[in-house]
Amino acid sequence: MSSSLSSVLDAVRKGTPVVLLDNPQREGEADLILHAKFCTPQNIRLLRISAGGLVCLGTDTASAQALGVPYAADILRESRSPTLRALALGKAPYGDPSAFSIWINHKKTFTGITDQDRSKTIMEFEKMIDGAENEKQMASAFIQNFYSPGHVPLLIARSLEERKGHTELCLSLAKQAGMSPAMVMCEMLGEDWKALEWKKAQALAKKMGWPAVQGEEII
Repeated sequence: MSSSLSSVLDAVRKGTPVVLLDNPQREGEADLILHAKFCTPQNIRLLRISAGGLVCLGTDTASAQALGVPYAADILRESRSPTLRALALGKAPYGDPSAFSIWINHKKTFTGITDQDRSKTIMEFEKMIDGAENEKQMASAFIQNFYSPGHVPLLIARSLEERKGHTELCLSLAKQAGMSPAMVMCEMLGEDWKALEWKKAQALAKKMGWPAVQGEEII
């Protein structure tokens, strides 16, 4: 049984992890998510141990446009390299265009991959998004404090009318919770080398005291 939307939004506001299933007919995968404001080194470790997938940072279209950051597929399509243009993804096997943009590090990280470094990158990104007074200030702060390539993949949410993936669902939760548009998500993987089954993801959520919700209950 899924948790109520109100309990999920309360968890987002408090920095409690949430287990989110997109749609059984889409990816059919559960992600462990939380707001970027609370992505401490301890929570980065929690994500990689309890979920095990790629730790990603999602933001909304408006913020990405303010930063001047495009989708990775668009960067490849506009490349001078025929190989890169040929590699540009149209739609993923599950039917949607990719949400991936560039990979970033904060300039005050070392390698960028440690729990401390990824936490720094993610939390500073959220501070920048939340604290900027206007688009120009946000873009300037981004260039001044971050670089690419890095170790944190940035995802850009489309509208829920265009796409109903984890990225869009996460950013919808952030908006409904009254939080800044910066959410962290990590795919939950099983011991069978596949995505963790929803029932097992729910069981883990119950054990840990995390709310669990399906995408259709958010929209």
